[in-house]
Amino acid sequence: MLILEARNIKKNYGEQFILEFDDLKVYSGNKIGIVGQNGSGKTTLLNILSGEIQPDEGIVRRLCDITYIRQFSEEDIDADKKLIREFGLVQKADQKVFSGGEQTRIKIANAFSQNSLMVFADEPTSNLDYRGVTLLMEKLSRVESFFLISHDRFLLDSLCNRILEVKDGGIRLYSGNYSDYRQQSELERRNAAVEYEKYQAEKEKLENAISNRSTKSVSIRKTPKRMGNSEARLHRRAASEKQEKIHNAVSSLKTRLEKLEVKEKPRGLPGIKLDFSLTNPPENKVIIHGRNLSFCYGEKRIFENTGFDVPNHSKTALWGENGTGKTTLLNLIHNRSAAEIKIVPQAILGYFHQGFENLDYQKSVLENVMQDSVQSESVARTILARLLISGDAVYKKVRVLSGGERIKVSFAKLFVSRANVLLLDEPTNYLDMPSIEALEEVLKTYQGTVIFVSHDSAFVNSVADRLLVLDNCQITTFEGKLEEYRANRNRENSAEENKMKRMALSMKITEIIARMSDPKADKEALEAEYELLITQLKQLD
Repeated sequence: MLILEARNIKKNYGEQFILEFDDLKVYSGNKIGIVGQNGSGKTTLLNILSGEIQPDEGIVRRLCDITYIRQFSEEDIDADKKLIREFGLVQKADQKVFSGGEQTRIKIANAFSQNSLMVFADEPTSNLDYRGVTLLMEKLSRVESFFLISHDRFLLDSLCNRILEVKDGGIRLYSGNYSDYRQQSELERRNAAVEYEKYQAEKEKLENAISNRSTKSVSIRKTPKRMGNSEARLHRRAASEKQEKIHNAVSSLKTRLEKLEVKEKPRGLPGIKLDFSLTNPPENKVIIHGRNLSFCYGEKRIFENTGFDVPNHSKTALWGENGTGKTTLLNLIHNRSAAEIKIVPQAILGYFHQGFENLDYQKSVLENVMQDSVQSESVARTILARLLISGDAVYKKVRVLSGGERIKVSFAKLFVSRANVLLLDEPTNYLDMPSIEALEEVLKTYQGTVIFVSHDSAFVNSVADRLLVLDNCQITTFEGKLEEYRANRNRENSAEENKMKRMALSMKITEIIARMSDPKADKEALEAEYELLITQLKQLD
């Protein structure tokens, strides 16, 4: 069933071209993730489709109720009380000020209380911890259709059956989830590379043929010495005929060259050749360890008699719900303010957070990155290029950059500094999908130690080789990927659930046996129920 259609859409802001596409149809059951670089027009597209703004040209037909979870908006707590309770806000209904995570939860609760056939969601996971994201996923999975703008690849993989790419002012719809979209995009890139190689080979072949025939034409024009007049005339006549044939052949080759369809060279990313020895890295097996760590904020206890280790060259993610102390632990390590945390002397800590205090807004990108660099300018430029800042963009002043661009400059500056241990607090905030994936690849090549906090599950799973799980004032180590940790948790939860089910069935069986002793009991019915319960118990085993 068709539930939304947009045709012949054009949208500009002033003289700036934003979007143009001919046709988009959405059917019941379509769960569409919208991806594209920051500034590509994703939110504008959603606003046009929802009716928030009008296109300059074209029409949009909406054939169902739509609920919109906006990225920037204020909400009142007037949603269904059950939903409010599910999102952990029932005790906070009289509050006047809410945290970013609480505001996001209110928006989501309000949206799902309306029971619309279609939901539009613009970055709904902003400020949510993994528990909030899990609850959002559960709610969205029950919605008939949706448009979802998100940088969370785990969300896009888990929920979406279509991906809409917004690029260069146009749109393109792909079947499948985000991983399917990436595979299709990679296949297209490889095919483009093959086509480019074929184009280059054919172009070179034609250019060589033109050059060879032109050279041959010049040699034919020359009349050999000591040749008589009559012989010379015959030679010139034959040469003229040959030259005409060669000229025709060259003209034909030039025509083929002109008609050859030009193929653009696919852009590749340069390799990073970082001289990590310049950071004088420590050689200890464990470079940071905490023992008997306790810490409070006022009366709120964050850690209580807990500990952890950080091995050299490891990539450790701090994982836990909001408020469990992830950023607090980063700060305690960076500030060296807790006597219970020991750091080896050669460890040089570099701290990345959202304040951009390490950037000089009046200097260029390259000047900022090179200011404290122990690496060459060539390496610095390569890292910036890997983070999608290349060419003349390195000469831009930092003051004119977007938040996402400043994050990349701040990270590049840290990457080429003397630091051999990187502490990263939410490094993917404000980054678009290509930039997040670029940051992943740079971090995976880093030879030092990385400790980071991120709510982006796909980013954590890609970069981290171990987790420090923060929960109930304790820090627990898990050696392995996030997906392995989740699989373990699911197995543990499943085992606990089975245990509870077995207990319940055993109690029912005991009750049935007791009722069988009653002379007035329906023995046949009780025996049938008993057999059913025994079968269910065996299935759990």
